[in-house]
Amino acid sequence: MTDTDTRLTELETKVTELTNLVNQLQGQIILLPDVVRYGKLQQLLQEGDIRSADEETTKIILEVAGKQRDNLTPDDVAKYPCNSLSVIDALWKKYSEEKFGFSIQLKTYYQVGGNIDTLRTQDTKILVEFADSVGWLNEKKQARFEEYDSWNFSLSAPDGCFPAHWWKSPYGLKMVTFFFSRLISCNLA
Repeated sequence: MTDTDTRLTELETKVTELTNLVNQLQGQIILLPDVVRYGKLQQLLQEGDIRSADEETTKIILEVAGKQRDNLTPDDVAKYPCNSLSVIDALWKKYSEEKFGFSIQLKTYYQVGGNIDTLRTQDTKILVEFADSVGWLNEKKQARFEEYDSWNFSLSAPDGCFPAHWWKSPYGLKMVTFFFSRLISCNLA
């Protein structure tokens, strides 16, 4: 191989490396709006402010969906962007030592006997077992969302307890089943 051939090979290698770097940087530039969108959630979770992070999660979900809380429908949830769910889930898992996050909630749903068929039939018994497992029910097996101010906002809360604030919906069980179905279709299991 001549010096020219060697030099040409080196230049081709450098061009390939630079092309890869440009592609990587372009991908990161595309994510800049996401840094702004999820930065506050990340900061709250880093600080251990679970309650505020829970409320910020609801804010992000509604912002991404372009909806208000009362008009976010199960159909909206069925089309919710997987990338947003993945980012939210990853942040919750990272800063909670794998205790909280949507995938942890879905795992808990599976552990109490839930599956795609129980979602299709909206199996109330399984959904109640799930809600009880993650600490969302009181001693009378009623939803505790009205008692939200008195919840345990720490890492000692039950696995899968958070994010929880956003789950309160006027659509009730239908919203839960559509959301779990979306988590499954987004491969968050």
